[in-house]
Amino acid sequence: MRTDTAQPIRLKDYRPPDWLVETVALDVSLHPTQSKVRATLALKPNPQSAAAPLVLDGDGLSLVSLKLDGTALPPESYVATPDSLTISQVPNAPFMLEIETLVDPTANTQLSGLYRSSGTYCTQCEAEGFRRITYFPDRPDVMAVYTTRIEADKAQAPVLLSNGNLIESGDLAGGRHFAVWHDPHPKPSYLFALVGGNLSAVEDRFVTLSGRNVTLRIYVEPGKEDRCGYAMDSLKRSMRWDEEAFGREYDLDIFMIVAVSDFNMGAMENKGLNVFNDKYVLASPATATDADFAGIEAVIAHEYFHNWTGNRITCRDWFQLCLK
Repeated sequence: MRTDTAQPIRLKDYRPPDWLVETVALDVSLHPTQSKVRATLALKPNPQSAAAPLVLDGDGLSLVSLKLDGTALPPESYVATPDSLTISQVPNAPFMLEIETLVDPTANTQLSGLYRSSGTYCTQCEAEGFRRITYFPDRPDVMAVYTTRIEADKAQAPVLLSNGNLIESGDLAGGRHFAVWHDPHPKPSYLFALVGGNLSAVEDRFVTLSGRNVTLRIYVEPGKEDRCGYAMDSLKRSMRWDEEAFGREYDLDIFMIVAVSDFNMGAMENKGLNVFNDKYVLASPATATDADFAGIEAVIAHEYFHNWTGNRITCRDWFQLCLK
């Protein structure tokens, strides 16, 4: 249990990050109690800052291994606690840092970071949940391009999702399988998302004003597929409105919504992979009220509009939350 007192964060104390992250390669091997996360970060000094030690955020993490440019770092060269990782001597030039951590999704009752509930693996990283997955400069002004490989037991988690476009998938030995997702657009860590579980998909298509075909999928718990129609229609109307009002076309090959009953927010605008509490997705004309339909339309639209306002154009710090 923590005994330290939280320190206030003030806007006047803002300073640019000492280190920037160009790319993030995540390899997540899902397990109910011992999920392995290998994060390979391409770091470089921030030209706006002076040379400084590398200090990364954590929250309840367990470090397994640490490599700098492929070489394992001896324990005396860094300080790792559950809540931070500090390396005092790093190159004053671009370098690669490989961090392996171990997390327990089932024991994560905060529903922040990577958690498992009702058999489904899910993430929630806004505002500072990514640091519960791996050590990272977990702040919105550090934006990187993410590639995520997910591996899991195929019987337990036949669906593996993350941000961006699916670039590879396949079966592995021992009844496991994998999927690799790549998001070409730099994003802050709070917009990272990962989902793994037994989910059913409702699929549709949207043709943008420039003629691009975009796949639309809403993932729900099996048996709830027949209640996704209004949410899908709301999504398509939102995409068209954003084009006609602001000229903003969707910028990936697929847009996904995951609706689960165990989600601690109404919805979250993770790039290309929105995660919803299913009360804002599911509706049947036989039982839903007008207010239910209005709520679904409003939240679907709100989260989709974040694709540009909040995702591609994001806040510098959390004092700018009103901008999105």
